[in-house]
Amino acid sequence: MAVNRRIPDSDIVASRWQDRIPIERLRSCPILPRSFYARPAAEVARSVLGCTLIHGPAAGRIVEVEAYLGLSDRAAHAFRGLTKRTQILFGPPGHAYVYFIYGMHQCLNFVTEPEGSPGCVLIRSLEPLAGLETMRARRPTARKPGDLCSGPGNLTRAMDIGLSLYGADLTVGPITVHQPPQPVSGHVVVTPRIGITYCADWPLRFVLS
Repeated sequence: MAVNRRIPDSDIVASRWQDRIPIERLRSCPILPRSFYARPAAEVARSVLGCTLIHGPAAGRIVEVEAYLGLSDRAAHAFRGLTKRTQILFGPPGHAYVYFIYGMHQCLNFVTEPEGSPGCVLIRSLEPLAGLETMRARRPTARKPGDLCSGPGNLTRAMDIGLSLYGADLTVGPITVHQPPQPVSGHVVVTPRIGITYCADWPLRFVLS
């Protein structure tokens, strides 16, 4: 007679944090070229959904982003012009714009559009794919894998992305963005951006669902 054995809670918890795809496979996918980013921010935002963000041993699928349109967008940091903080936005596309907010969070953006046109894409959420145990150590309060990189401040903490990576070249590293290892499934939901005062009704938030 078969006996149903209860799986220990420790084993159930451990299985939840297993990597979905080996990091080596994700790294073998082509890195997005600079020309990918040299387009309007909204176009890049939609196109980057489903691509893989890699830093060190951790990787995640980009599933939520927001576009910021630079000098024409009052919600964008670049709206007030060139400053020490925003200078990277006015440079060549394909670099990381990392900034500190609310005295506690660091946020990652991709610089887009041709040099001199300061568009960018805020990376709001990732689906963890590799390095989950490493992410979990960095974010011990996460209750499940889906919580690790949910929100722009959480994902930078889980991925160990800080101000030292301001200006990093996304086509070279140490942060890289890769084509997805398999065709992107799901559909894109478009909504207004979250948590802003100006241009709050602009439909520039893109979510892969």
